[in-house]
Amino acid sequence: MKFLTRSIYNFVLKFLRNSKYRWLIVVASLLYLVSPLDISPDVIPVLGWLDDGMVITLLASELTQVLLEHRQTRKKDVSTSSTVNSTADLTA
Repeated sequence: MKFLTRSIYNFVLKFLRNSKYRWLIVVASLLYLVSPLDISPDVIPVLGWLDDGMVITLLASELTQVLLEHRQTRKKDVSTSSTVNSTADLTA
């Protein structure tokens, strides 16, 4: 069982490193959460909520990662443009 979860975990991590597929995972997890179909029905007390909890955790971590990457690229763009502007001011 531990081998199976580890291999699934490694597959998902490799799959999510590509930003194109990251959005696919985000959309698929949102669809899974709103769909009436479940891997384990919510009628089963613990197991029914466990799969939803794992999907919510995956969704939250991926959205956080996307936002952090966006913030870093934006900060890098702002620092690059301010460096270009200060260099242009020095040459003028």
